[in-house]
Amino acid sequence: MTAANLSPLLTPASGLADALRNNGFAVASAETVADIANTSLVGLEDISHFWEGLPRDPYLKDGGRYRYRRHASYEIQSNTLTLVPHRAHWQSVDYNALHGGIERWFEPMQAHLIANPAWQSLLLGLGALLSSQKPVTTWFVEAHQFRIDTTDGIGRPTPEGAHRDGVDFVAVFLIDRVGIKGGETRIFEASGSTGLRFTLSQPWSLLLMNDARMIHESTPIQPLGNYGYRDTLVLTYRSNGFQDSPNRSQQ
Repeated sequence: MTAANLSPLLTPASGLADALRNNGFAVASAETVADIANTSLVGLEDISHFWEGLPRDPYLKDGGRYRYRRHASYEIQSNTLTLVPHRAHWQSVDYNALHGGIERWFEPMQAHLIANPAWQSLLLGLGALLSSQKPVTTWFVEAHQFRIDTTDGIGRPTPEGAHRDGVDFVAVFLIDRVGIKGGETRIFEASGSTGLRFTLSQPWSLLLMNDARMIHESTPIQPLGNYGYRDTLVLTYRSNGFQDSPNRSQQ
């Protein structure tokens, strides 16, 4: 892994497509995110309050109480965003050795967030960028709101460790980090040993990855005082349908 670069090199909107194509990843500022989403930074910041009051994740196998989340699924066709009926999140054990192989039913995202124009514009703008990398008929998108806190003294953003998600592209947005240390992002080439480490600190900054080429993880967080938390949004884009349990496909 390369030497620590806690402030990552940022890619402007005009260079995101080339960075993804050449490097397999890109890191972008909040201002660039607003640009590719065809919305305002204020519009993005206005939806950050939807990370308050997230339900606790009941599926953590390490017994932890540190993760909270909501989930929604979409299809994008011809620049049209469609919310699909609420569905389970499922991953193969090939991609998530800790929590793979089970249907995880998380609480749906709130109706006011789903209806928010900036939210919808974000998903569509990112889809348009990714279509320049891989032309598809339909993007199958899963959206995950996360809060990792220090209730147990330590919070683990990726308890499964370094991993891929089994999709085409992964977008990780930092929404906020409050009263913590840690939460360092680490990415590695899936086919080699080259890696990079940095810390996302600006609200609505973005790490965008080609999932076939990059492995990623985030280090645990600890409180600077009595309590702290780290909020993120993870969007995954897949071209060949949602990941589903084999048992569901046989029903």
